[in-house]
Amino acid sequence: MPRPPSTGSGARRTRCTRCGAPVLRQLVGRRAALDVTADEGRVTAAAAGRLREANRLDWCVRTTRDGPELRWADCHRRDGPCPHEHVIDHQCTAPPPAAQRRTSTTTSVPDGQLTL
Repeated sequence: MPRPPSTGSGARRTRCTRCGAPVLRQLVGRRAALDVTADEGRVTAAAAGRLREANRLDWCVRTTRDGPELRWADCHRRDGPCPHEHVIDHQCTAPPPAAQRRTSTTTSVPDGQLTL
């Protein structure tokens, strides 16, 4: 069965909005796509397997005419090592954003009454 034509929806090179690290972003999957943000640093399939955790996946990077494309790293099940480079989900090192502070304000209506 032939593959559907490429839509050019490969990974975008960008920076993490919190820590500024270079990352790759892409919707991966055709039916229930995941919004993936992965570190741009590429590693071998074996190294990615060692970095993988329960909530940190690794992704197979294929180079297409449109640039890098992230795919599910299901190549771990085949015999032999995967010939493609891999990337790992980004773990931001920036501190979490400060909680928004609520300031108490006084209103001219009694407690429990809504104002418009």
